[in-house]
Amino acid sequence: MKRRQFIMGTTAVAATSIAAGALTGCASEGASAELKAGEVLHTVIFDLKYPVGSAEAEKFLTDGYDILTKVPGVQDFQIFNQCSPKNDYQYCFFMRFKSQQDFEAYTANPSHTKFVTERWDIEVSRFQESDFQTRG
Repeated sequence: MKRRQFIMGTTAVAATSIAAGALTGCASEGASAELKAGEVLHTVIFDLKYPVGSAEAEKFLTDGYDILTKVPGVQDFQIFNQCSPKNDYQYCFFMRFKSQQDFEAYTANPSHTKFVTERWDIEVSRFQESDFQTRG
């Protein structure tokens, strides 16, 4: 999968159903609608300090879902497992915001900043964050 296809097709990629307790990758389940003008697509690909599938990794992902989905403005929060040999990051957090202002409020929200300080900075070994809006 080409990098551009991954970014353009993120909303069509399978979501992991954390609420149901199942982590899956590269299977299609209820993909999000196309990004609308003014909305922000926030993605973070990352590795954890724990082995994939470990209890610690599962707890981090579940806690991330539970904490971050409660922050006002977060929409379509999904967690993906990497399934391409062309990219060696393990996971992706994906979420959508209705506006740049909602995204900035999320970034400054105390629940988000606490998660970053108390969990992300400690348990994530590396990451790359990307934020997108539609063209035009």
